[in-house]
Amino acid sequence: MDSLPILSVLEESRVSPPPDTIGCNKSLPLTFFDFQWLAFNDPVHTLFFYDLPVTKTHFINTTLPNLKQSLSITLQHFFPYAGKLTIFPTSTKKPEICYVEGDSVAVTFAECNLDFKDLTGNHPRECDKFYHLIPLLGRSAKVADSITISVFSVQVTLFPNSGISIGMTNHHILGDANTTFLFRKAWSLITQFGSDESFLATGTLPVYDRLVNYPELDESYLKHAKVETFIEEYELPRLCGPTDKVRATFILTRSMINGLKKLVSTRLPTLAHVSSLTVTCAYIWNCLAQLHKDEPILFILPVDCRTRMDPLIPTAYFGNCVVACMSLARTSILKEKEGFLMAAKMIGENLHKMLTYKDGVVKYLGPVENIEFPKKIMAVAGTPKLKFYELDFGFGKPRKHETVSIDYTESISITASRESSEDLEIGVSISATEMDVFVSNFNSNLDAYI
Repeated sequence: MDSLPILSVLEESRVSPPPDTIGCNKSLPLTFFDFQWLAFNDPVHTLFFYDLPVTKTHFINTTLPNLKQSLSITLQHFFPYAGKLTIFPTSTKKPEICYVEGDSVAVTFAECNLDFKDLTGNHPRECDKFYHLIPLLGRSAKVADSITISVFSVQVTLFPNSGISIGMTNHHILGDANTTFLFRKAWSLITQFGSDESFLATGTLPVYDRLVNYPELDESYLKHAKVETFIEEYELPRLCGPTDKVRATFILTRSMINGLKKLVSTRLPTLAHVSSLTVTCAYIWNCLAQLHKDEPILFILPVDCRTRMDPLIPTAYFGNCVVACMSLARTSILKEKEGFLMAAKMIGENLHKMLTYKDGVVKYLGPVENIEFPKKIMAVAGTPKLKFYELDFGFGKPRKHETVSIDYTESISITASRESSEDLEIGVSISATEMDVFVSNFNSNLDAYI
């Protein structure tokens, strides 16, 4: 007898904002903060798992319509999510996100027979399993003198009598972690309470005013994106298996983090920037470096610029507004006995230089032509400042949060832990063989350092 399919699609829908709530046509101009994601175009895949022991009948009759209705209401406040990225390859007009009345978000509802408990653990799990739960973005389309690209999609998957996952895929040009969190927070509140009253009461409506004005950087980053090559099709990469990768979650408790900070402060007393995030990134960078031969590796830590601009930009500014703090080192240095301290020193010094640069964090970045990238790059996705485990759709707080898009590169995800916002949760995706070594390094190095 043939085995049952891992995933069965129950419904494929298109969800639009309520009629006449946005207007016939709206557009959101983009800035250099956004343009960089045309060149570095990996989409963002995020999964939230919730305990919800319901039957398929309840899921179809109750959960499904409630999520669709609340998403529709949410979209009226976040019109770019229903719109399309519009690129003009043969003209001087800058890319923008355009919404036309009737535009919608693709939403898939499905049923999965994978083990919910296994997927939501911290132990190493096969990355391939998660790809069934991730929605794809629509293909690009040629329209007159432009190319249009969907920027957001959703998949809600039922694990009968166990729980559900809510998978979201967005083009990074739609916004950074702060913007996507604002949207998810709105959707979860509207779902939980059945209307947008609670969301509106928070006073965190997105700010669409383009408050970032750096024409020379716009030109530089748009040129680097080479939009003139987007003539026929522009396709985002897609996660696919089989792969030998596994993903695992590691917890650094507050006491562990304090121990690492104490070590750095004691051994490097003049280091100006010794934060929890600094030592966490340094520790993971040091552990991952053990897996590589001697080669340059660039560590990228995104820094939110909203509160560091002059004048300040509102927290609810919609779009990308981060600058990359970059630290470059050879893995041979990071693998030495003092490798963790060297990593902390580089990250701490570079953060301090960026945050105290006399002309501001944006000028510190400079034109993209001045940036050289090695082959090996490791980046951080997410931020512990955003409380992903507070996103309650009426099912309680998430059982697990996963940033699946770290599979594209050797990146890591960092967020506040489910059990305590004082602890940090780190997601790592590497080969099964490498994971065995990483787990050993992670545990033994902690014993040695603290």
